[in-house]
Amino acid sequence: MKEPIDIESKFGKVVDLWAPKVIAQMNDYQFKLVKVKGEFVSHQHTETDEVFIVFEGKMNIEFEDETVEVNAGEMIVVPKGERHRPFAEEECKIMLIEPAGTVNTGDAGGTRTAPDNHWI
Repeated sequence: MKEPIDIESKFGKVVDLWAPKVIAQMNDYQFKLVKVKGEFVSHQHTETDEVFIVFEGKMNIEFEDETVEVNAGEMIVVPKGERHRPFAEEECKIMLIEPAGTVNTGDAGGTRTAPDNHWI
């Protein structure tokens, strides 16, 4: 793809909370936008690390031994196999970077599992 991607306009197409949408792919990695608010499920990804980049707002990620706040303009890498639970008090816009096919709920599954490979 040789054209710039307008990330803010893509965020405008994200309606449902906790449902990542793909905006680009580089090799096997996808760049996904998601809006989050409230609590998500505790889960882990046994096969891959996961990157969270906060564009607007702030979120927290609860690990087994600590909770980390991630603010707009910051990012965090969650190592593979690390159980984590994201949450945000107010709506927060984030980008995820992870391999194609990564399930948003990891090993937890359930009703919060979003459709895979949904492009906007």
